[in-house]
Amino acid sequence: MDAAPYKSTPVFTEETLPAALQKKHNTKAGVWGVVRVIEGELGLTLLDPPSETVLRPGEAGVLQPEQWHFVTLRGPMQMQIDFYDRPPPGA
Repeated sequence: MDAAPYKSTPVFTEETLPAALQKKHNTKAGVWGVVRVIEGELGLTLLDPPSETVLRPGEAGVLQPEQWHFVTLRGPMQMQIDFYDRPPPGA
């Protein structure tokens, strides 16, 4: 059976994206996150292992449990984060 998110954030825009998501933070133990861009672009920086990605619609950014990361605005956008208690599809 495929994993389904147990929780999702509201849809954030460049104006409503919380400052906390733009600073170094991590997912909790046992929690995977999937960053989904609905419109525009969003930078996703993973700190361990280090990588930088630009997410666009149709490209998901998967976050492992306890993985340090932050997002960077790259202009107008809409995004949402889904949370899973097991590896999400495609992880």
